[in-house]
Amino acid sequence: MHRLRTTMARLRPLTAAQSAQSISQPRLLAIEGGLRTFKPARRLNTSVAAEPFLNGTSSNYVEEMYYAWLENPRNVHKSWDIFFRNANAGAPPGAAYQSPPPLSGSSQGLTGVQALMGAQPNLEKLVQDHQAVHSLIRAYQVRGHHIAKLDPLEISCVDFDDTPCTVGFQNVAVFNPDLDLICMPTLSAHVNVFETGVYGLAESDLDKVFRLPTTTFIGGSESSLPLREIIRRLEMAYCQHIGVEFMFINDLEQCQWIREKFETPGIMQFSLEEKKTLLARMIRSTRFEEFLQRKWSSEKRFGLEGCESLIPALKTIIDMSSLSGVESVIMGMPHRGRLNVLANVIRKELDQIFCQFDSKLEAADEGSGDVKYHLGMYHKRMNRVSDREISMSLMANPSHLEAVDPVVQGKTKAEQFYSGDTEGKRVMSILLHGDAAFAGQGIVYETFHLSDLPSYTTHGTIHVVVNNQIGFTTDPRMARSSPYPTDVARVVNAPIFHVNADDPEAVIYVCKVASEWRNTFHKDVVVDLVCYRRNGHNEMDEPMFTQPLMYKQIKKQKGVLQKFAEKVIAEGVVTTQAYEEEVARYDKICEDAYNRSKDEKILHIKHWLDSPWPDFFNLDGQPKTMHSPPTGISEEELKHIGNIASSVPVETSRYTEV
Repeated sequence: MHRLRTTMARLRPLTAAQSAQSISQPRLLAIEGGLRTFKPARRLNTSVAAEPFLNGTSSNYVEEMYYAWLENPRNVHKSWDIFFRNANAGAPPGAAYQSPPPLSGSSQGLTGVQALMGAQPNLEKLVQDHQAVHSLIRAYQVRGHHIAKLDPLEISCVDFDDTPCTVGFQNVAVFNPDLDLICMPTLSAHVNVFETGVYGLAESDLDKVFRLPTTTFIGGSESSLPLREIIRRLEMAYCQHIGVEFMFINDLEQCQWIREKFETPGIMQFSLEEKKTLLARMIRSTRFEEFLQRKWSSEKRFGLEGCESLIPALKTIIDMSSLSGVESVIMGMPHRGRLNVLANVIRKELDQIFCQFDSKLEAADEGSGDVKYHLGMYHKRMNRVSDREISMSLMANPSHLEAVDPVVQGKTKAEQFYSGDTEGKRVMSILLHGDAAFAGQGIVYETFHLSDLPSYTTHGTIHVVVNNQIGFTTDPRMARSSPYPTDVARVVNAPIFHVNADDPEAVIYVCKVASEWRNTFHKDVVVDLVCYRRNGHNEMDEPMFTQPLMYKQIKKQKGVLQKFAEKVIAEGVVTTQAYEEEVARYDKICEDAYNRSKDEKILHIKHWLDSPWPDFFNLDGQPKTMHSPPTGISEEELKHIGNIASSVPVETSRYTEV
């Protein structure tokens, strides 16, 4: 115990005057019963140079370390533990201290301070490498979508010039004379990083472990990962079939929310039931178009071929919205896929759709002569996922496709107002767009700018772009100046989720995230379904005349249903027999509806209205007799006004030439 109590005395450095003489009866700090007391102790005459880390200013620090060690040796670093044990055991002042092992081979034989000074360049390199890795992570977050595998045809690049595309690392765009489009080869990211030296990283750094910043979720429960694994996870999150544009958003919370949804390892998982439901919806979407093609091969129908995943996408949005409390969905869309949406999303009776193709059908109501791909529908039904009632309204639209956008927003605002839905939790809107119209028509930009205005907001719209990568016959490079057709949405800080439409699982996940975004932040969001148009602008158009190289590639393209069916059968989700039975079952539903449609002789407009209007029709669908209430003007006065308004003035004005 005496040695223990005198340890601090031997540690305390001596002043120049004290080193010339011995001082008797000094006071020593020690700990007894948890309290600090002063006790006399003998101080040894020793040189400060024997302990290179001690000086007059650090003695207080050493005392504090010593007290902490006395309480519990684990309270201090192992090097201090060794030092205090040696000193307490009676080691001479110069021997108690043991310098740490050298940090590199060049520091052999150096003192502790000299070794640390020699290690400074290594410390700087470590900091630089961490900064480089953090910059690399941010580069994937900002520009990873540029090399994502978004195009099912694998012929396009978002940069429409011949210059290299830089995505945190260099990636060269190549002109492909066979396809007459700009293509970007998908190279391994880390190879480009090391070849160009953008970040100062080397191949030897691949297996080094780096601490992850707080602005990424790729680590999951881990705070550090090897560089090789960091790059792999970033490529999985940002460079596969989903491209995420969100780093332009000003709100940090929203950016973090999106990062978590796409970066968390293993987050995009689906149960067996979800995969079976997705397959059934893909069957309905695809076989509906094939049925129409078989029965009316010479009719225009603006089919959905090439983007069949739109139907499960919309149904997922509606399912997720219904789960969050939405009771009414108002939709607007252009021609393409309208009949499929009516049949498989709104759930309009198939015989009512098929009878529209009968040229002998008579119109019973005034104004019912509009074409079938312009008219809308209203339907209220139970949602099987949420087990709640939901009403869906598909608005009628003119040929000026995007003109329906403000109409949908106005109807949504009206329903929210009259139902007292001040936060948009019960009524919402979904707008579908074509890629060329979305970029080319100014009404889209104008409608976006209403999204957050106090008197106009509908508290978030989900925009779904059916990106055919062509506008009628126009190549995207000749149709717009921006890389994406969706860039107009950036003005309101709306996140944009690009997704390869030939990957139905990726489409479904993106739609789930879009629905959660709208429900969480009540702001607009865009889902860009990158697809293709298999049959041209309509079924009477031959696209090989205007885009021969593109459509040569499309003819080789395997259908999305066939690819997805092969995948789930290989995974054991369903058997080949179960798949074929599901196809046959839906084909029979369509055939039965076709037979019933032959009995329809008269078209009633009530089947194609986008609002219920119950007071306007009888139970049998006939318009009710409308009685106009008397007005304050007599019939004679109205006739007089009409005659004057429709007659040519007796005297016309004459203009004098100057």
